[in-house]
Amino acid sequence: MRLRAAVLALASAALTVAPAAARLSAQGAATGTIAGHVRLAGPAPANPLIRMGADPRCSRSTRGQRLTQEVVLRSADGGLANAFVHVQGTFAASSPPAEPVTIDQRNCLFVPRVVGARVGQTLRITNSDATAHNLHSASQKNVFNTSQPQQGMVYTFQLKADEVMMRIRCDIHSWMTTYIGVTGHPYFAVSGSDGAFMIARVPAGRHTIQVWHERYGVLTRTVDVKAGATGTVEFSYTGKEKPGGVALQELVIPPEERTS
Repeated sequence: MRLRAAVLALASAALTVAPAAARLSAQGAATGTIAGHVRLAGPAPANPLIRMGADPRCSRSTRGQRLTQEVVLRSADGGLANAFVHVQGTFAASSPPAEPVTIDQRNCLFVPRVVGARVGQTLRITNSDATAHNLHSASQKNVFNTSQPQQGMVYTFQLKADEVMMRIRCDIHSWMTTYIGVTGHPYFAVSGSDGAFMIARVPAGRHTIQVWHERYGVLTRTVDVKAGATGTVEFSYTGKEKPGGVALQELVIPPEERTS
């Protein structure tokens, strides 16, 4: 009798688990992928030269390098890097990643220049330089302004609200800037050095996709995402678009610092 009861219990559990597993499988199958490229049709403009002579430690760490602001990075075939691509709309709530999104200050530059993150995710910024930095968010939603006077210091901040795009600058070194696209869902990407991007597990349906670039601003497209398939979308800037509205200032170096 006990054996029969155990068998019946296992059968009942299997009947309960099977529909749940089927639902999970159906949910997974009801998603697809968005892939594409961000391109610049025209030639890339010259990026501003960075001069670090005002801080001798920055100057020493980059001696012999000709550094420029990586505003427009265009590959040989027109691929445009550092463009933030995200799906617009409201989606089912999900927990942000437990892992932080990380930004480093290395050789007196923010690395990377553009990154994406989730609302509720932890932002982790490290000072890897042997000089002081200051972190100042140009934001009305995710506000912080803090110093990192020593090498190895780490600052963490939990992102509170969606924002495309959030700029962080260093108040000590005017050439230092980085951008974060903060969204309430996981459907975003940053274009690579070839302009390519991929967004996985997007709910099936017709979606509006927006791309943001620091210099060229915003473009939007629509794409149909089918379950288990990849929808493609291509963005192309002409190069004549107006800048994204954030001015970059080149530091003026006093004459005595120009030999650094």
